[in-house]
Amino acid sequence: MPWLADLFKGESVASSVIILSLVAAGGLALGSIRLKGIALGVAGVLFSGLVFGHFHIGINEHVLEFAREFGLILFVYTVGMQVGPSFASSLRREGLPLNIMAASIVGLGVLTMVCISWYMKIPIPVAVGTMSGAVTNTPSLAAAQAALKDIPLPADGTDWSAVTGVGYAVAYPFGVMGIILAMFILRTIFRVNVQDEVKALESARATKVDPLELTNLIVENPNLEGVRVGDISLFEEAGAIISRVQHKDVQTVAHPDTVLHLGDIVLAVGPKPKLHALRLLVGQKASVDLSRVASTISSRKMLITQKAVLGKTIQELKFRERFQVTITRLRRAEVEMPVEPDLRLQYGDTVVVVGEETNHQRVSEILGNSPKALDHPEVIPVFVGIALGVLLGSLPIAVPGLPAPVRLGLAGGPLLVAIILSRVGRIGRLVWFMPGSANFMLRELGIVLFLACVGLKSGDKFVESLVSGQGFVLMGMGAAITLLPLLVVGLVGRFFLKTNYLTLCGLLAGSMTDPPALAFSTSFNKSDAPTVSYAAVYPLTMILRVLAAQTLILLLAG
Repeated sequence: MPWLADLFKGESVASSVIILSLVAAGGLALGSIRLKGIALGVAGVLFSGLVFGHFHIGINEHVLEFAREFGLILFVYTVGMQVGPSFASSLRREGLPLNIMAASIVGLGVLTMVCISWYMKIPIPVAVGTMSGAVTNTPSLAAAQAALKDIPLPADGTDWSAVTGVGYAVAYPFGVMGIILAMFILRTIFRVNVQDEVKALESARATKVDPLELTNLIVENPNLEGVRVGDISLFEEAGAIISRVQHKDVQTVAHPDTVLHLGDIVLAVGPKPKLHALRLLVGQKASVDLSRVASTISSRKMLITQKAVLGKTIQELKFRERFQVTITRLRRAEVEMPVEPDLRLQYGDTVVVVGEETNHQRVSEILGNSPKALDHPEVIPVFVGIALGVLLGSLPIAVPGLPAPVRLGLAGGPLLVAIILSRVGRIGRLVWFMPGSANFMLRELGIVLFLACVGLKSGDKFVESLVSGQGFVLMGMGAAITLLPLLVVGLVGRFFLKTNYLTLCGLLAGSMTDPPALAFSTSFNKSDAPTVSYAAVYPLTMILRVLAAQTLILLLAG
């Protein structure tokens, strides 16, 4: 059956697809095996690729290069789309401490590399390549190789670019596993219970965002007699919404022209502190709950899926004036938010609309309210976003003192663009929203492709590099560069700064610009904390990694 043997030569498209599929399937099966509750997860694909590569079962080099880079782009782009909506608030709240810790990891890694290379007399180009592999940062390897072109070759004619790549290949596999190992070590030292960390994180977030509550108040303040709801600025400014008013046993939807009278009962929605201030203004709590009293008024949840309303504020829609309905609550990315006049609607938001049942249908048509729309992702914005990300990543950034420009690369560019676009939400007819299931599928596909290709590319040289020359020395050096900075900063972050373990895992993965470690850290919990902290430190870390590699080559290798 010669045709079957030809399929495993890796030169045709069919053979490339088959080999990639086998590597992915075998690696995921390996990653699902649990020993004492511990599994490799998606990182198993890397080891599957190393096995295939070792036995010289590979694919066409150009196909491999494309699949690896495209897989990386898919992964980081979907990560950016996932964390974008909460990225800005997270950066304001935790960005500075996280980035200081990430920069410390970079600095400690450079210091470890310089000390070991000096003590073991390892040439700087080889050491820099080993450091790039140890921190799983391909752009820094490319930056180092570009910088090597600007220094003269050694007297013996050694191709520094080639040996730099060997150091990278030897250190990379442990670089991936070393980050995961550091997570396990920290988890063991501090006896972390992941579910408790998830609950602690949710509790901490809840204290930063006041939950919305309902209260029924009797109008007792004589100054409110005959006053229009729209004239009471405290209602809107405080983030408290008057949704219903009962006057002489007749319940109506509150709107700006509704006139209050002594003895009326109002139903208010808002954060607890705001409702307390409202109670001091209006009067004591009522014994009746208007939300439970039978009436023609009802509340309905509606999804924002109509493009025409995206980016518009609650005030601009004028639902109160047009339809006598009120938006009392809004839920975005699992967070319930106070409704304020200048709050802009985004695709996928869920709002609670209170009003006459006859008006709900009209409002529903304006907002979209189509759950099926969330099951059909917009494909055009995905490719537009990826193209913009690649353009940004390819943009040369001149840095004074360096002969070669710095680039964010195919990982940094798409990540930043995805974060920005997911925050913007919509430009013209393009809507940057990705349902969770679609995001997860593309993210997993991307990381599996990336790891499979890295394993296939490194497998044939991995064992040879270990058993010959300085292979074991370089591997030990890479392990030290990987583990020591992570453990030092991880211990400080957990013990002294009391950083949540899930946030710390994202920080460790982001400080090493390592998508597989991020994928692993999100595989054992349902929290988005690792991806948020990963995205918060990734841009600075990427720039520091690239600058460090170029600077070391130019200063020490000449």
